[in-house]
Amino acid sequence: MAPSRAVLFDLDGTLADTAADLAAALNHLRTQRGMNALPVNEVRPFASMGARGLLRAGFGLSADDPGYLAMRNAFLDRYGEKVCVETRLFPGMAELLRELVQRRIAWGIVTNKSSRFTSRIVGALKVAPACIVCGDSTPHLKPHPAPLFLAADQLKLPPPKCFYVGDDLRDVQAARAAGMRPIAVQWGYHSPDNGDPRDWDADAVIDEPAELLKLL
Repeated sequence: MAPSRAVLFDLDGTLADTAADLAAALNHLRTQRGMNALPVNEVRPFASMGARGLLRAGFGLSADDPGYLAMRNAFLDRYGEKVCVETRLFPGMAELLRELVQRRIAWGIVTNKSSRFTSRIVGALKVAPACIVCGDSTPHLKPHPAPLFLAADQLKLPPPKCFYVGDDLRDVQAARAAGMRPIAVQWGYHSPDNGDPRDWDADAVIDEPAELLKLL
């Protein structure tokens, strides 16, 4: 029997705190090149932007720069070696997921992260989402709505029956484009390019996971 509604979560910076492992991979490349390691808190604001944002923070590289692709591949290879060492669910998230299950509300993950990393993180965190849509699941990344449409299709729900929870402006934009209810979180990474979550036109901005239950 299909669920009557669902909550979909972004992964990095929303469901799970992956910043320490991402920073470790970045700092491995920096120390190899004789550079000092960056504090995790300095890397954290770029963690939701993936390799593109992290290489910008660590090396000042953009995707158009010579050598970017080789550095990106080296970063992803290193991250893949130790993808879930320090990664944890954010405080209060495990309790929220249990409550959603008890209320028979489906929950899933929609992330721009590659499936090669996402599946391992989900397994290590010992969570059981009803659907997982990754950055390589459709031809498009968020803020394009295609990943969210795929998640709704997998859950056999119309998009308006789904909430999408994220820590990045792209998450809100994708949810709006898909006809889902966008919820922004204050505990995430918040790229310096995005501004204040309260300015993202989300249906709500929540300070901790338990607050989501009031919106359901």
